[in-house]
Amino acid sequence: MLIGIILALAAGALVGVQNMFNNKVNQASGGWSTTALVLGMGFAASLVMGLVFEGTELFTVQPMQTWFWFSGILGVGVVTCLVQGVRRLGATLATAIAMASQLICALWWDSLGWFGLEQVPFTMQKGLGALLLIGGVLVFKFGGVSRAKETSEAV
Repeated sequence: MLIGIILALAAGALVGVQNMFNNKVNQASGGWSTTALVLGMGFAASLVMGLVFEGTELFTVQPMQTWFWFSGILGVGVVTCLVQGVRRLGATLATAIAMASQLICALWWDSLGWFGLEQVPFTMQKGLGALLLIGGVLVFKFGGVSRAKETSEAV
């Protein structure tokens, strides 16, 4: 379990850094070229790492439902939406909203057992946790007055 927690923490940190890098690439090249560059480099890195760690086993795929093959297309939506979200909201708020959405959707899909997931019963504690996360995002966005705003109102 500890390894899973460490890996999840690392994934969250990497997503945060990736969002900021993607935003800088977007400023220099535009949205669709950013998406193509990010996913193309991800493909190249995955191919190289897969060959290094798995060798020819990389190309052995077990039977699965056809629609799972299209998960890479979802990556286009992820990168495009996050790049545009960071541009419009800033890195922290866009990432917080994306994580809250991710948690709520995962909770929903787990509770229903969708996409081949083991069904996990919905509990009030899980619902409360999701609501607290949403509340935290709202407090982050609207909960304080910035120093710049205080100064401009005082003058």
